[in-house]
Amino acid sequence: MAQTAPFERKDVLGLLDSLFKERIAFIDGAMGTQIQKYKLTEADFRGDIYPNHPHELKGNNDVLVLTKPTVIEEIHMAYLTAGADIIETNTFNGTWISQADYQLQDDIEVERINKAAAQLAKRCTLKYMAENPGTYKFVAGAVGPTNKTLSVSPSVENPAFRGITYDEVVDAYYKQVAALYDGG
Repeated sequence: MAQTAPFERKDVLGLLDSLFKERIAFIDGAMGTQIQKYKLTEADFRGDIYPNHPHELKGNNDVLVLTKPTVIEEIHMAYLTAGADIIETNTFNGTWISQADYQLQDDIEVERINKAAAQLAKRCTLKYMAENPGTYKFVAGAVGPTNKTLSVSPSVENPAFRGITYDEVVDAYYKQVAALYDGG
């Protein structure tokens, strides 16, 4: 049976406002350094989902929400247990721009990663709140920078050239945030 939140999505801003007026809220810490402690292999990053993927996936921490969700859950739960009020989804590189480095830039892959990350983080907060009645925990969608820049040319020979357009960056962030929202 799925757990339900002790509050509605529409109530989140009010609850956060109350928390911020009461005390300093704590957000989780770095996900990447916590993942490194697990010393995961290429096979861990591929899991059962991407055994024959044509590109190396090691280092694509975002894909672990699909291939090694227990690792990400352990990290989320550790931060919640340590006192974090807000945990971030494991989606720092969740745009199609960043996922292109691993040949996972297709919309379906980006949606699957971001949606699964939001669902996983939400499950962790629900589990924590069920085990600790009267507490409120929240999920924030992590949206990191891309590996492309709009302000500097990647070509020394052509300073006006840009490796990506503004509209492409907007599209990438829109798709990521829409999937995070759909995930919970």
